[in-house]
Amino acid sequence: MTKGIQMLSVQPDTKPKGCAGCNRKIKDRYLLKALDKYWHEDCLKCACCDCRLGEVGSTLYTKANLILCRRDYLRLFGVTGNCAACSKLIPAFEMVMRAKENVYHLDCFACQLCNQRFCVGDKFFLKNNMILCQTDYEEGLMKEGYAPQVR
Repeated sequence: MTKGIQMLSVQPDTKPKGCAGCNRKIKDRYLLKALDKYWHEDCLKCACCDCRLGEVGSTLYTKANLILCRRDYLRLFGVTGNCAACSKLIPAFEMVMRAKENVYHLDCFACQLCNQRFCVGDKFFLKNNMILCQTDYEEGLMKEGYAPQVR
């Protein structure tokens, strides 16, 4: 579950709040408010990588009584899928390429006939659930008797 993190200035005329992490009074200039509790900036950390959550963004993730950063939440609980080219599992935090409903590892996003890798802006075609470069796509069309119209 995603929750917001707020950084608040501690007003000098207010009673110090207790930290949900260490149970000590917060006497710092700033405090964090998250999960309807108050925290020292050093006490609101990811349970896995120990990063300070107030520094990595304005959200935190909770599941199974853990407080996590986005990366660790996705790594542990994220929805993963299989690569449409190699069928191997894609970790939830890994960068992917998508073509319609297919998802690919970056290294697998290549023409499935000639293995030419695609760069940003390259034209590719999806035919019978295969990624093809323009040359292989057009050759396949010509073999099938559907030559593309050239104007």
